[in-house]
Amino acid sequence: MNYLPCEITETKPNPDAAIIWLHGLGASGHDFVPIVPELQLPDDMAIRFVFPHAPSLPVTINGGMVMPAWYDILSMEMGRKIDTAQIMASAQAVIDLVEREIAKGIPSERILLAGFSQGGAVVYQAALSYARPLAGLMAMSSYFATHETLVPATANAQIPIHIFHGSYDPMVPESMAQQALQALQKLGHEPLYKTYPMAHEVHPQEIADISAWLQQRLA
Repeated sequence: MNYLPCEITETKPNPDAAIIWLHGLGASGHDFVPIVPELQLPDDMAIRFVFPHAPSLPVTINGGMVMPAWYDILSMEMGRKIDTAQIMASAQAVIDLVEREIAKGIPSERILLAGFSQGGAVVYQAALSYARPLAGLMAMSSYFATHETLVPATANAQIPIHIFHGSYDPMVPESMAQQALQALQKLGHEPLYKTYPMAHEVHPQEIADISAWLQQRLA
């Protein structure tokens, strides 16, 4: 099995939970590693953070420039036009990482998927189509790119979901997060939704709120 290369951080030896956290377009698995200490998780939480690196792909909206990307974005109009085969492949690569954590002894119910921007679009697809129950799904500054083609798995029909977004985001307008919320509600989910006075970034209050939610899900 060829897995995505990853940065791995463990808060304690012998972790009993895992968070697989995807970066955004043009970034890398290194991007969110510094957030782990900022979460200020309790000493008794033993979590393995897995930060995969996206493959390098030509990205149409950036003039075909090759950069780290989970899938190609063909146009930037509302809703985005994307390479569906590539996002499905990236979602499967994430599921492979979930299966690897299970093989290491962490039950699926203790594995949470998180993603920023493009990464969030991938984890929507991966988590909601996965055949085993997961601990949660967290989407940051993202959108639900595959809501029209998703084949939802009954195992995650009740998965806890939290959407975080910036009210001044010029890259992924908040209306796209609201569309994701509505699509999830149509599927029967009841996501938590919170916005912050920020652009396409991470807000200090957001980090505190993420920490609180992770503790609820994985304590």
